[in-house]
Amino acid sequence: MQFSVQGWLTDRTVLITGGGSGIGKAIAQGVVAAGGNALIVGRTEATLQTAVEEISAAGGPGAIRFQTADVTSEDDVARAVATAAAWNGKLSGAVHCAGGSLTVGPVTHLDSEMWRQTVDLNVNGSMYVVKHTAREMVRGGGGSFVGISSIAASNTHRWFGPYGVTKSALDHLVQLAADELGASWVRANSIRPGLIRTDLVAASIFEFEPLREDYRQCTPLPRAGEVEDVANLALFLLSDASQWITGQLINVDGGQKLRRGPDFSAMMEPMFGADAMRGVFAD
Repeated sequence: MQFSVQGWLTDRTVLITGGGSGIGKAIAQGVVAAGGNALIVGRTEATLQTAVEEISAAGGPGAIRFQTADVTSEDDVARAVATAAAWNGKLSGAVHCAGGSLTVGPVTHLDSEMWRQTVDLNVNGSMYVVKHTAREMVRGGGGSFVGISSIAASNTHRWFGPYGVTKSALDHLVQLAADELGASWVRANSIRPGLIRTDLVAASIFEFEPLREDYRQCTPLPRAGEVEDVANLALFLLSDASQWITGQLINVDGGQKLRRGPDFSAMMEPMFGADAMRGVFAD
C-alpha cells in the first residue's frame, strides 16, 4: 500500500531553521509535498536560494520561501517568525534544525570559547526559536514545535564535546514547552536522529572506515539513516495525525539507543594522543 502525506499540511505555514541543507531541507520538501508553506531560515543566502529552487522544481501543492537569519540573534529570529506568521496570517508549526558543534576532544582539552559559542548556538538559539514561534502558535490557537536533537543527548559520545550536552538541553526545553503550552494547544516534541547520511556527516564519518564500522556494530537495523527517515517523523508530528502527542523525545536511529554511542577513539587519538584520551593534560 502506498502512503502519501499529501494534504496533511494544506494551507499551513511552517518555519524551518537550518532549512537550506540536510535534514532541514528534506523536511521543507516534505512540507511542500504535504501542501504546506515552508519558510526556510539560515545564515547563507546562496544555500537557501538553491534549496528553494530545487524544492520548487521538485513540485508539490505547497510553496516555499526563504529568509536569512542567525538563530543566535534573537532579533533575527523574531523577524523570521513574524515573516512566517504573516504569510497566511498564522504560524502552524516550527521545526528547529539549526545547530552544530565548534569543538571536540577530551573534556580536559576542550576550547572554552568554542564551548561557549556552541552553547549559544544550540541552547540560546533554541530558546529564541521556541520563545518566538510559541508566541505565534499560541496566538493562532495552537500548533506543533519539533526540535531536531540527537542520539548524543541520550547516549554518551565520548570526546564529542558540547554537542550531546547542548542537545540534552534542547530536549529539556522541548519538554518544558510541552508542559507549559499544552493548555494553549501547542505541542512540542523532539526527534533524536542517529547516524544520518548528509554531506557534512559523509565527509567525517562515512569516509572513515573504523568509525563507519563501529556505527554498524551499534545499530540493530543494518543501514545508515537517510534524511527522509527524519523528515517522515517530523511531518507526522506537524500534522493532526499526532494531535495527542506532546513532550516526547523520539529516536530515529535504527535502534542504536539500545546499544551504545559510537567509539571515536580511532579518529581522536591521533589528534590528541593516548594520554589525553583518558584526561591527562600536560601543562
